[in-house]
Amino acid sequence: MESMGQKKPRPRRSFTPEFKAETVELCQRGDRSVGQVAKDFDLTETAVRDWVRQAEVDAGERDGLTSSEREELAALRRENRRLREDVEVLKRATAFFAKETR
Repeated sequence: MESMGQKKPRPRRSFTPEFKAETVELCQRGDRSVGQVAKDFDLTETAVRDWVRQAEVDAGERDGLTSSEREELAALRRENRRLREDVEVLKRATAFFAKETR
């Protein structure tokens, strides 16, 4: 028997920056609430609120990391992780060759 009251998780969707900007604009106009806009476009209210919050940060109306700063941070974290992996490989190689020369 299936569990009653449990919804299947929604598959992850991606949206264009233009779609997000239009959705944010609808929310900021004030004629519809964030919840209503989310419902009209079959979006989660949390996602729409996050888009509105990020748009406010990008516009300088709210404190936080702008979209470009977030992208830069993610790229730096990826590079940092890759460099740490490279260092680990070099440490192992050094240990291997140190053993061989004894």
